[in-house]
Amino acid sequence: MPAEQDMTMQDWVPFGRRLFDDTDSHALSRVGVIDVGSNSVRMVVFDGAARSPAYFYNEKIMCALGAGVGQTGRLNPEGRKRALAAIKRFQLLGQSMGLPTLSAVATAAVRDAEDGPAFCQDVLEATGLKIWIIDGKEEARLSAQGVLLGWPGSYGLVCDIGGSSMELAEIRDGRVGNRVTSNLGPLKLQSVKGGKKGRKAHIKQVLEQLAAEMGPQRDRLFLVGGSWRAIARIDMERRGYPLHVQHEYRMSAKSVRETADYIASHDPENLRAACGVSSARMSLVPLAIEVLKRLVRTFKPKDIAVSSYGIREGMLYEQMPQELRDRDPLIEACRFAEAKDARLPGFGATLFEFVYPLFKSAGPARLRIVEAACLLHDVSWRAHPDYRAETCFDNATRANLGGLKHSERVFLGLALLHRYRNRREGTHFEELYDLIDPESQKQAEILGKALRFGAMFWMQNDAEFGKFRWFPRKRELELLIPKAAEPLFGEVAQARLASLAASLEAEVRVRLI
Repeated sequence: MPAEQDMTMQDWVPFGRRLFDDTDSHALSRVGVIDVGSNSVRMVVFDGAARSPAYFYNEKIMCALGAGVGQTGRLNPEGRKRALAAIKRFQLLGQSMGLPTLSAVATAAVRDAEDGPAFCQDVLEATGLKIWIIDGKEEARLSAQGVLLGWPGSYGLVCDIGGSSMELAEIRDGRVGNRVTSNLGPLKLQSVKGGKKGRKAHIKQVLEQLAAEMGPQRDRLFLVGGSWRAIARIDMERRGYPLHVQHEYRMSAKSVRETADYIASHDPENLRAACGVSSARMSLVPLAIEVLKRLVRTFKPKDIAVSSYGIREGMLYEQMPQELRDRDPLIEACRFAEAKDARLPGFGATLFEFVYPLFKSAGPARLRIVEAACLLHDVSWRAHPDYRAETCFDNATRANLGGLKHSERVFLGLALLHRYRNRREGTHFEELYDLIDPESQKQAEILGKALRFGAMFWMQNDAEFGKFRWFPRKRELELLIPKAAEPLFGEVAQARLASLAASLEAEVRVRLI
């Protein structure tokens, strides 16, 4: 990186301004970032909940800026034209969205190329946007912070692969620790001499050096970057995995080896079409899988998780005060959705208090999903009644939410499905149900039917409309209803309570208080 760029980086503030002046902030003012990578140029606009921002807009152009940099020392001329055109488009889009500014960052290709500064100057003259070139360790730090945005309190090793570089960062106790950078990006590997044998030896040597610098890393391995996500898609295809959500998708060392063999034994074009991977990305996958095999063999992580969050999300996390970082991203996103879309915002908290006795023996992990379901129980009310249950399931399982495992997505989806219908059979999503065990399916059904019944007592957030008492050993369910709320316990409410009791395999008693 040129010396003058080093000097300016100390003044860099992501997004050019403070985003969270109010430490009690729950909503994020719309902000945008342009990420100029070695493979692609992407624009992302964030909006929504402050702790769990949604993607208001997300577009990428595969430019291959870094193609050939290893041989020529200069940016790919065609990629440079495409990148400049993309940034011009993004700037105009940002203006049309009313964004006060766009924050633009560039990584390995621009920082390595001798004409990188000239490219940044061209962008500045054409658009007025200043591109901040971040070094490898800063790239590693921001990527790791992106993982922390989605997984608060997570620990392990973050591996971010781009076209021209690969970074590693340790995360623990909500903080980023050791960081290293390397030249193991697929575009750089294309120029390694000696064919596959020479490339294999080079990857092994570099990773052994990285392991010596990072020390033992036997916890979770978090994979960040488009090439890793492409491999995850192929792993899903190989396994016949039904939920095509890459964030929090889990792999094992064995599945990495099997997927490497699967890639080697299949026609790339057929595989690309089946998995929905672009041609430009697919051309890099055989190189990336070589790196991943050696990476897993070298560090021996206990498990592997794919992260859709990286540098761009890390820039948001950079600005968050600790109080905001400590909030649960799932619950914050659900509260935001309730405030925006529910007919009676705030009722979710009342509903959670109502159903809690049925789940008081559940652990914290399950209770947060119960709370999320209560907050989301009414946000899909605008959907057609005949499709409302399926809409709820689809939204819950495929929404871009952080802090939510695939099994938790299905549990949440089933609970919301049962909020609107008694039976889960006969939907388009039955292949997803088996991602959770039968007992969890039953608990999701109980939760959904409790929500369905509780919604019948819809009055005010602070109204005392009833209480459950649950005696699991005796299989007895007691409902206490204030006399003032007795008229609400009509025929439909009675039928819904009977359905809940049947799922609990319980006798039910109703008492007026």
